[in-house]
Amino acid sequence: MTAPSSALPELTAAQRTEVELVARGKQEKSRTLRDLAQPETPEAAHALLLRLGLWNEARTPYADRLGATLQPVGLEVPGFPEEARLDLTHLPAYAIDDEGNRDPDDAVGLEDLGGGLTRLWVHVADVAALAPAGSPLDEEARSRGATLYLPDQTIGMLPDALVDRTGLGLSEITPALSISLDLDADGNADAVDVQLTRVRVTRLTYTQAQQRLEAGEEPFVTLARLARASRELREAEGALSIDLPEVRVKADEQGAAVSPLPRPEMRFVVQECMTLAGWAAAIYADDHALPLPFATQDAPTWDVRGDTLPAHWARRKTLARTRFQPAPGPHHGMGLDLYAQATSPMRRYLDLVVHQQLRAQLTGNEPLSGKEVAARVAQAQMNADATRQAERLSRKHHTLRAVAAQPEREWDAVVVDRRGPQATLLIPDLALDLPLSTPAPAGTALKVRLTDVNLPALTVRARTV
Repeated sequence: MTAPSSALPELTAAQRTEVELVARGKQEKSRTLRDLAQPETPEAAHALLLRLGLWNEARTPYADRLGATLQPVGLEVPGFPEEARLDLTHLPAYAIDDEGNRDPDDAVGLEDLGGGLTRLWVHVADVAALAPAGSPLDEEARSRGATLYLPDQTIGMLPDALVDRTGLGLSEITPALSISLDLDADGNADAVDVQLTRVRVTRLTYTQAQQRLEAGEEPFVTLARLARASRELREAEGALSIDLPEVRVKADEQGAAVSPLPRPEMRFVVQECMTLAGWAAAIYADDHALPLPFATQDAPTWDVRGDTLPAHWARRKTLARTRFQPAPGPHHGMGLDLYAQATSPMRRYLDLVVHQQLRAQLTGNEPLSGKEVAARVAQAQMNADATRQAERLSRKHHTLRAVAAQPEREWDAVVVDRRGPQATLLIPDLALDLPLSTPAPAGTALKVRLTDVNLPALTVRARTV
């Protein structure tokens, strides 16, 4: 009897194995093509692209996924208009930033007024002079909401050429919008003002400024004294102190590195000066019935005492989200009756709106109405939220890359919270929190190893050593 034509000839064991491998490969290829056509989740698509070698671990998808643009702004930048400015080039001023900062948009200085009063000057890059309300630069900045800071690149809200032209200390003399507060020895404000100025600014890193403070140099000693007094006044009004670890994450194609952010006193001093400037700008606007995107925050829902990491962790959870509105209101987290973010117009769109409104008042032009400010707040916040989320996820991605490169390292961790059998660990050297099943109470210090890093899912497992 003749065998049917579809029958296979007798195969050796080796030949059968080869046929099975080919068939299995075809099935895997078919499954891969189906996954490529319809990945179930963004995380599954990310994992597939890594598995196929089409992406490497340095690639992050979060900006694209959230709609935060990675394209630099290509618009032309005009020159400064001819207008009257107060000449403050005789007063020393200092732009104090982290090493490597490329967009210096604020600087501080002091002027002795006599009679126990000291004028604190906070000079801010006059970005609104080149990006007025309704201009193409303004509209582009609004569509982005904020500068996008990723561990491997920075995408400006405004063109690099504008930063080069307006950045304080990037040229010998720079136009600025300057906010002043006349302070007594106890940090109380006697008067506030806003003016268009010309300033001469020296750039320093926090480390350099700290060295001058420790050497007893002025104006750093007086700046630190006034900042401490201001902080005490705000705490008396209910300002919350939250001190949690911060890190700097840097990455490239070769790897990622996480380093604790240095925290010299001068960092706190500059932050307090910027807070005072925002308060003064809000007072000035309120005095002139000028709508701004005022920053407000509801009072905490409960009081958390203590100075431990778990206390600071819990205290942060009591904070409501900051809201922006055209009319002033209290900012309870800062202990201020009114406040506006006013010192980063290169980097935050709502700061730029504050400057556009202040400039309108100073130059006699028509400011935006409260309704127009509210519309800008809504659009800018939506876009800035995507930017901040892309930053947060990208930082975690590259933090986990750094963790995966050190599989044997033992990390110091602290239990900062717990819910039933589940605890929340905080690893200060990474500013990373993650869950762990442990009976250890809050405040317990542990040693852990981090394993099973999953970049697409942004997860890692901790086990105690």
